[in-house]
Amino acid sequence: MKLFQQMLVAGASLSFIAPIAAQASDVINIEEMNSYARSQTKSSRLDSKTFINEVSADIANLKGRVDGLEVKQKEFEAGGFSDTTVLDQKVVFDLGAYDLSETEDSSETVQFAYSYRMNLNSSFTGDDNMYIRILSGNHAGFMKNTDHGGYLGSVGKGDTLTVDKIWYSFPVGDNNTVWVGPKIENYYMHGTAPSIYKPVTKQFALGGNGNAYGASTDTGAGWAYKADNGFAISSNVGTKSKSTKKVSGEYVDSGLFTNETKTSWATQIGYTQPQYAVSAIVNLKYNGWADGYLHTKDADSSVGSGNHTAYGLRGWWRPEETGSATPSITAGYDTTEYDGSERSSDMWFIGLQWQDIINPDDKIGLALAQPTKLDNETTDPFAWELYYSYQANDAVTVTPTIFGGTDREGDSEDVFGAVVQTVFKF
Repeated sequence: MKLFQQMLVAGASLSFIAPIAAQASDVINIEEMNSYARSQTKSSRLDSKTFINEVSADIANLKGRVDGLEVKQKEFEAGGFSDTTVLDQKVVFDLGAYDLSETEDSSETVQFAYSYRMNLNSSFTGDDNMYIRILSGNHAGFMKNTDHGGYLGSVGKGDTLTVDKIWYSFPVGDNNTVWVGPKIENYYMHGTAPSIYKPVTKQFALGGNGNAYGASTDTGAGWAYKADNGFAISSNVGTKSKSTKKVSGEYVDSGLFTNETKTSWATQIGYTQPQYAVSAIVNLKYNGWADGYLHTKDADSSVGSGNHTAYGLRGWWRPEETGSATPSITAGYDTTEYDGSERSSDMWFIGLQWQDIINPDDKIGLALAQPTKLDNETTDPFAWELYYSYQANDAVTVTPTIFGGTDREGDSEDVFGAVVQTVFKF
């Protein structure tokens, strides 16, 4: 074929193929396909940097989260307790009533009251202790009446949270302990426990809560020495440093350790072994200090604004094993002499307690006592309580109690009462 003819045929062929190629390029973009293939090939390639980058990113993310948790932990610790502070709490429900034989009393009704107690113990050296008790409650009527014996040991403080106790104790040497605090009761500073009977009404605490062993929270300081063989001696002072006294017709502030200050100075000596203990105490009380719960009305009023000296003997014994018919026994006796007067008074107490009799960890308690009475009183006052304490579980204890007495007012006034006390510990 001649050259001219070949050129015509080639031109015609190209003109025929061109529209088809154009349509194909519109439908399938070859360059984009190639670019996509190259990108896929590159992304699927594995090398040493592939995992390093991903792990580094994960570690950075995890580190950020840990840093955030540490910040939150520090914020929590800043508002929490220190490692050496221990907190325990207790709520008490008291449901009960009482009846007087002679007097119509407005509180002779069924009452339901509560108390809430928070105990904080902190140590700064490992051997010392800062104790703080925060207390609230709404007890009234017979549950706070000291004349008729119904005053409960669980009584709160006016339905508001208050600091009820606060003191600091520390060791001196191996056998000495020192206490000091603006709110402390003297019996916390004794070297020998005067009683192992656990009462429901406060009059039976401390082996008879008369003149020798009182219970009044005030400024105080004390010291106790406890030998390794069970011998102990202690001495402590409580003073109402914020009280006032009438002098020459005017009330003056008594201050701390002044001649006008109501003060209690108690010195105790005792000996304790695992099964028994004996102790004797002398308590010098000045300027009308009164703190007992087990007394007649006449004996209480005889304190007045003067001074008196109380002597007390205590002893307790318990069997080697619980669960038998043999109870633990606590006995106490007080005698008191009043300055500037020929009068004296005395008190006796017996407390019996059985444990693990019906159920494990239960208690049966029986207390009998003659309240503190003057030597010239013609009646023979008497007080008692009987209870059964049932431990429902590790945190809840229920204690039905009956209590009563005769001639508590120095006359023929008798009292009978009942209370169901439920204690929640947490």
